[in-house]
Amino acid sequence: MPELHRFHTHTSALRLLTLTPALLGVLAGSALQLYQSALWSVNFYMLFVLLALILYGLIASFFRASERAMAMASLLAFTMLAFAVTGLRASVFASTALSPALEGQNVVVSGVVAGLPQRFEGGVRFHFEQDSAFLKGQAVTLPHRLELAWYAGVFGQSDADGDPTGELQRTPAPVQADERWQFTVRLKAPHGGINPHGFDYELMQWEQGVQAGGYVRAGRQDPPPQRLDITWQHPVDGARQQVRERIFASVADPHAAGLIAALVTGDQGAIERADWDVFRATGVAHLMSISGLHITMFAWLAAGLVGWLWRRSQRLCLWLPAPSAALIGGVLLAAAYALFSGWGVPAQRTVLMLLTVGALRLAGVRWPWPQVWLLACAVVVALDPWALLQAGFWLSFVAVGVLFASDSGAVSQDDKRARARFVHMFREQWVITLALTPLTLLLFGQVSLVGLLANALAIPTVTLVVTPLAMLGTVLPGLWTLATWVIGLLSAVLQWLAAWPWAVWWVAQAPWWAGAVGVLGGVLLAMRLPWSLRLTGVPMLLPVLLWQVPQPPEGQFELLAADIGQGNAVLVRTRHHALQYDAGPRFSSESDAGQRVLVPLLRALGVRLDTVVLSHRDSDHVGGAPAVLMMQPQAQLISSIERDNTLQMLRPAMRCMAGQRWRWDGVDFEMLHPQAGDYEQIKKTNAMSCVLRISNGQQTALLVGDIEQLQEAQLVQALAPAVLRADVLLVPHHGSKSSSSALFLDAVQPRIALIQAGYRNRYGHPYGPVLVRYQVSGARVVDSPHCGAETWQSWDSGSVQCQRVLDLRYWHHQMADVAATP
Repeated sequence: MPELHRFHTHTSALRLLTLTPALLGVLAGSALQLYQSALWSVNFYMLFVLLALILYGLIASFFRASERAMAMASLLAFTMLAFAVTGLRASVFASTALSPALEGQNVVVSGVVAGLPQRFEGGVRFHFEQDSAFLKGQAVTLPHRLELAWYAGVFGQSDADGDPTGELQRTPAPVQADERWQFTVRLKAPHGGINPHGFDYELMQWEQGVQAGGYVRAGRQDPPPQRLDITWQHPVDGARQQVRERIFASVADPHAAGLIAALVTGDQGAIERADWDVFRATGVAHLMSISGLHITMFAWLAAGLVGWLWRRSQRLCLWLPAPSAALIGGVLLAAAYALFSGWGVPAQRTVLMLLTVGALRLAGVRWPWPQVWLLACAVVVALDPWALLQAGFWLSFVAVGVLFASDSGAVSQDDKRARARFVHMFREQWVITLALTPLTLLLFGQVSLVGLLANALAIPTVTLVVTPLAMLGTVLPGLWTLATWVIGLLSAVLQWLAAWPWAVWWVAQAPWWAGAVGVLGGVLLAMRLPWSLRLTGVPMLLPVLLWQVPQPPEGQFELLAADIGQGNAVLVRTRHHALQYDAGPRFSSESDAGQRVLVPLLRALGVRLDTVVLSHRDSDHVGGAPAVLMMQPQAQLISSIERDNTLQMLRPAMRCMAGQRWRWDGVDFEMLHPQAGDYEQIKKTNAMSCVLRISNGQQTALLVGDIEQLQEAQLVQALAPAVLRADVLLVPHHGSKSSSSALFLDAVQPRIALIQAGYRNRYGHPYGPVLVRYQVSGARVVDSPHCGAETWQSWDSGSVQCQRVLDLRYWHHQMADVAATP
């Protein structure tokens, strides 16, 4: 017995000494692996696993070692183990990526529709789990999960360069989750824009298990898509789709219907863009989808109901105590709700947290809150390491940690009156707002100044009224009408708050260290400490609040060609001024490059535009202009767009004409084309592109829009050779065969040629022979599919910074170099 007692004592000591370092090791190892730009060999990861297990075995064998040595060894062992396991998982998943040889090929696939199909103005988009694929009658291997779009109307390869005439597609049939289909598809690897502080589309696809995307070939020359049968592989998704359709059929107000569908089925795409703008401005966006708050509230209500029912039976209480039954039932029902709502990453994270805390309670374990908090973090990260890259992960866990640390966990037992509960709830919201403001600024570059008030109203309304009514409406549809009425009242208040002049505060996005220091400062201010200590948090907030992005030196300038797909959008910055040349494409009525890329980029860099130049009216150059002009009301608009263009209603445009000149901070700007008389003679839109020359006397850049060979020849004939010569050239018309003549390249003699084009775009830009011409001219070609956002600086004129290289991670799409580039 004494030996047994000593064994248990030693085991308990070992567990206590190694638990916290082990949990920290899981977090640290997973985070380190996520910073790998390329995956190692599987053998290396296996070696790390073996070393970690050996090291942990040594800890267990030599438990008499010093506490510090045991803690360090445990930290190192679990760091190595988490690093290796995450790397192994990533390697296994990456091994099933789409073969480059299959990109752009007509492949016949059979499989099942997964998730909720999303209709948009151009067709329908859905996830597809394929189980067989054939290319020209031969079986081929594809990734299991694909993202497909089935377009309506005209879609396909252009017949003539610059003329997007495609093939008429069959109208998409209704696509239901859980249906088995056979399609002819064209696929490509997931490839999104990589911009400074931008959204990582390829990471999102990696998280969702998607390794190829493409579209259904449904033209008259293609085999028609066939619905084969109904399966039972995704019954929950099928039920979710039926509920979503019932909601939209029953609720007349599309805004309310979208919000109800989002709260019941997890379909965030059902909420309209304008509504999202209001929710973000008021800081309540986290409430308008299935978030941790909803899952936790549901678990609390479900536990209360299960406990109440369980206590009605004496036999059940003897078999299992009511508190334990309530805990198990609440967690299981919350997991079921998360599953029905789409099992999104925030819902998964919350269910794992509830399972972890619930398991500790059932086991009778009473740990200090930091260890419980660390354990929940480690469990989530161990199962989903890439959650560390999600803003929601940090907001959720930091909020919970702050509430623990500030002792905001419960109402005083001596005062449970309604007033005390209200004060307690308000204090919790105040503590969270104060502590999370620096983190919110770091992650999003904005914070809602009306968020505290908006959340005080929206949290109880959405969680205690709207969400229960929305869910009960699946049984009693009449309750959706009541939910619509409540949503209408809430929306009116939120729109009023969002309309306040200072509803949102925007700052330039600071580096991570400034955000980390700021979060620490916010936590200090929120904790129940003497004010002499709490006030030390104020100076810690200053770096993230007052951060300024470095500007070009006096007499120098910078070009940032954003990665916006098929189109042009170049930000030009001098010491105290900024110009936006073109605004990228319009993707749909709900989405464009301005809203998705340029506005977030300008805010992240803290840029105030003086001028917007729209080279010509084509949608791949002006599609994002409305969002940019609305965000920058002070900016002057210069363009060749016609007088009756709808953009003129947003901002009257000054015509761009050769001879216009201005000077900013020692840098000269000059329009070279079009001539004043061209507005009365030329009707072709590309020919009217505004050509802008930028020079500081030593380095020169030339931005030329979509001019074609005729306009190139006119420029060569009209201008002195020194005027056209440039260090960097924005390649005309994205590398089209109609531009970049040898005559023009001989005159410009660019050292660097920047191409903005979409990955595997349907126009075939850049054209192969055009790349050869640039190679012959001695220019270095840099294109956005390979480079991401392209940054060129006049004080370092021989190089281009590629954002795809700077931010490279192993889940990013890797492409071969441009073949024609020297």
